[in-house]
Amino acid sequence: MSVPREKLSLEGFLAWEEGQAERHYFWRGEVFAMVGARQSHAIVAGNLFAGLKSGLRGTPCRTFIADMRLRIDAAEAVFYPDVMVSCDPRDRTTPTCLSHPKLVVEVLSPATADFDRGAKFAAYRLIDTLQEYALIDVDARRAELFRRNAAGRWELFEFAGGQAVEFASVGLSLGPEVLYENVEPGE
Repeated sequence: MSVPREKLSLEGFLAWEEGQAERHYFWRGEVFAMVGARQSHAIVAGNLFAGLKSGLRGTPCRTFIADMRLRIDAAEAVFYPDVMVSCDPRDRTTPTCLSHPKLVVEVLSPATADFDRGAKFAAYRLIDTLQEYALIDVDARRAELFRRNAAGRWELFEFAGGQAVEFASVGLSLGPEVLYENVEPGE
């Protein structure tokens, strides 16, 4: 089915998308079809999911990969982050969407990098429970991690050159041997 041309409400989008075979994201009344990813993107997202899930075993936190929606009412948006972690009990009561993540990670692709760094990050900053937002650049083997400080401001931490990415919000670090496992340079 094609993407609706008329503007939808957030609730209207969620009802419409339930009947769709493909995933879409929602941004201020408009619906956008999601495109496929490169193998390296999928591998790194899977590695992140596996590393975080394993490291958070036995905690109240849950790790989610690309098929779980993130609903941001304040931004009139619904996205499918590559990986996210929620430790908030309110997210256990909503089977198809999360709204209270602690950590969101996007694996960058050339087509979405600007949106991930700009408008999407602006929307994510409206989530009061979000403590960290990470952008993983597979080609550069680099991570940019934005962490909310005690004053509510976002600080940038960069990890490159073989450094482990420190996800302070969940008390875990993942090294490049985990993040980029099975990814060949230039892939």
